Amino acid sequence: MKYMISMAAALLLLATPVLAGEHGHHAGGHGEAHAAHHAAVADNVIAGQRKALAKNTKGKGFGPQSPRDIDAIKGVNKRLFSAAPASTSMSLCNIHFHKNAEHKAKDFSIYAGNGNGEGYQSGYRYDISQLSKAELAPTKHKICDSEHSTLMPGDTIEVHYVYSTAQVTPGPTLGSCLSKAINNPQLRVETQVYVLVNDKHALDFKKLTKFGKNKDGRYQAAGIPDNTGVPVQYAGSTTGPGYNEKGSPFQVTWSVRPHVAKVNIATVGKWCEKNVFNENHGHGVRNLVMNPALLSQIK
Repeated sequence: MKYMISMAAALLLLATPVLAGEHGHHAGGHGEAHAAHHAAVADNVIAGQRKALAKNTKGKGFGPQSPRDIDAIKGVNKRLFSAAPASTSMSLCNIHFHKNAEHKAKDFSIYAGNGNGEGYQSGYRYDISQLSKAELAPTKHKICDSEHSTLMPGDTIEVHYVYSTAQVTPGPTLGSCLSKAINNPQLRVETQVYVLVNDKHALDFKKLTKFGKNKDGRYQAAGIPDNTGVPVQYAGSTTGPGYNEKGSPFQVTWSVRPHVAKVNIATVGKWCEKNVFNENHGHGVRNLVMNPALLSQIK
């Protein structure tokens, strides 16, 4: 029982909110309200976190870490574990999102900046120069507003559809992925990056996060896009800024789609107002893992 509780606590680091300021590359003053109150930390702060991560994991047997650049396949981490089954053979246990992408790929490769050094206003973004003025038009109301940030048209989010081999019911926090009957379930995260647009014809976030039971009684997310490229699968870990300076001890199979989809920002706002996961804002991101010793080889 103690092990299960500690595992739940560690998994919850994925969804632990941390105060942060706005910092990034939105045009036309986008995000200035937050930027005015919070300055981004210097490069040496992030460099120090990377140094601490390397020191705290060296020679201690940590497995491959996440997030990563999915276009870079190299990695020399020697810890091996079996890939989780296909998500169709697992049960959806949680859906949450991070403001800015935790992972990096060609379609979301613009660095959002160092942020506050604790996960907020960092990560990677889609190139908003490819969006129209109409898509970037301001919303009438604040979207997923929190002390950390407010979502705006042009923002990028990374959605994590988390699956578990345990017999679970989708619910709040990643503790919903655990079961009293299984202390060490296999975990898989189906990952999709979206760009928020002010367009009622764009994808509906409610439909994107819809779920139900399949014929085998397993919960499945029914709305994950199937036209955003072949998912890049790799062996990694749990994420979240709580692991910026220490290794995550959990093994996770990731499936990250390489292309971005547009979603109607108003529908994201509605989801933040009410959902079974009790999610109401975008979570912070973990620094991109670049140390080859902490990365698996993508096959």
